[in-house]
Amino acid sequence: MEPLGLIVGLPLAPLRGLVRLAELLQEQAEQELRGPAAVRRRLEELAEARAAGEISEEEEAEAAERILREMIA
Repeated sequence: MEPLGLIVGLPLAPLRGLVRLAELLQEQAEQELRGPAAVRRRLEELAEARAAGEISEEEEAEAAERILREMIA
């Protein structure tokens, strides 16, 4: 890198680092929400709630459909 580019770019380095950190956090959050393990866990929680009588079969089906749509989106 040429010296002038280094001098001009150096003050922006913390900002670029912050932006990259935000991107990494967003990727991690999406993985935790839409990853196969998270989806399976949420579907298992639905099945448990249905078995315990907390929700109806229709509510379980609607929630499962919503979870699967979120995973695809």
